[in-house]
Amino acid sequence: MGSAPLVIVDYNPEWPLMYEQEKALILRAIGHIIADIEHIGSTSITGMGAKPIIDIMIGLHQLDDARECIPRLEAIGHRYVPEYETRIPDRRFFRKGPDEARSHHIHMVERASQFWQDRIRFRDYMRTHPEDAMLYLLLKQELAARFGSNRQGYSDAKASFFQAVLAKARVIA
Repeated sequence: MGSAPLVIVDYNPEWPLMYEQEKALILRAIGHIIADIEHIGSTSITGMGAKPIIDIMIGLHQLDDARECIPRLEAIGHRYVPEYETRIPDRRFFRKGPDEARSHHIHMVERASQFWQDRIRFRDYMRTHPEDAMLYLLLKQELAARFGSNRQGYSDAKASFFQAVLAKARVIA
């Protein structure tokens, strides 16, 4: 299965609305099960260019609650991708849309997990530090050009920047 090339597009002011629309669908489907829901990733940072995929993080009270969520999310168009659990065992991942035109990703984790805390801390830091957000955008553009359709290589190459920002964010927290 081939993947479409990675493309970083300019910020779209519709991204927050797209998140809110999907959030409403998710809450109707599983709102009674989940602890929290957040817009994360570059599309959640005003002015930041990004892959045009809305990243949604769903916080659960306990990861076992995901079993009840999976069929409900699949019913509203999110495809569960269990093979990603080999890399991140404490996350349940979903995609919406065909591979060449994904519109949303869901990252389902425990609300109290390090994964949850790190993604929120990174997002909040980037929202208030435009100089680092610009450096991140430039890095993502360079990596997208270098890695083409190799999404794993692209993600792995961003990891050290993510960790450096987290270190800064923890100091000011």
